[in-house]
Amino acid sequence: MDTSSLACSVAVQSGEAVIERHEEQPREHTRLLVPMIRAALGEAGLAVEALDAIVLGNGPGSFIGMRIAASVAQGLAYGAGIRIAPVSSLAAVAAEVFASSDAAQVVVTQDAHMNEVYLGAFGRGDHGIPQALFAERLCGQVIIDELDEDAAASRFAAGAGWQRYPALLAANNGLIGNTSPVLYPRARYLLPLGVAALTAGAAVAPQDLVPAYLRARVAAEPDSASP
Repeated sequence: MDTSSLACSVAVQSGEAVIERHEEQPREHTRLLVPMIRAALGEAGLAVEALDAIVLGNGPGSFIGMRIAASVAQGLAYGAGIRIAPVSSLAAVAAEVFASSDAAQVVVTQDAHMNEVYLGAFGRGDHGIPQALFAERLCGQVIIDELDEDAAASRFAAGAGWQRYPALLAANNGLIGNTSPVLYPRARYLLPLGVAALTAGAAVAPQDLVPAYLRARVAAEPDSASP
């Protein structure tokens, strides 16, 4: 599941079959998420207890949106006695681009407000699994120093951040060869990332989940000593 962006997205995999629910509606995630989970599980004929794990799009993204999916994932995992595989929501966008194009690299941005984006860049790994080129971070409307011109022809820009801040795309024009229409994470592309996380032993107990907020000053608890 992923609610880190404008999209509310859920997918269930049973064998080779993938059942998905995906809607792009602002400020509706609280209303949509649980019914979508129930519908997808019902179509798959599965109970939560039958799942191997819950794969969570763990951001970075909207603080409130991330908390919605994280809280639901924790509640379901506690009740079912299963673990959570937290994966990058930015990597899920890259995974869809790799599945639908010949991109060798994908640079993903999502709106972080305050004239910044959440930034991640990924190379095409085995079976199209995105491999991070550098640590995800906040980025202003500047040249992305980690990119070089050598791979520009096969490097795609994806994610809604490029549309929100066209000056960022203009600043990196010589470093980006193509623009993908993929804007938000879809849950079906979280699934292979979750399998990789499970294989690597990266799943966590529900109480150990740490959302990837990136912007600490927004996510931090208020200082009770402050006026």
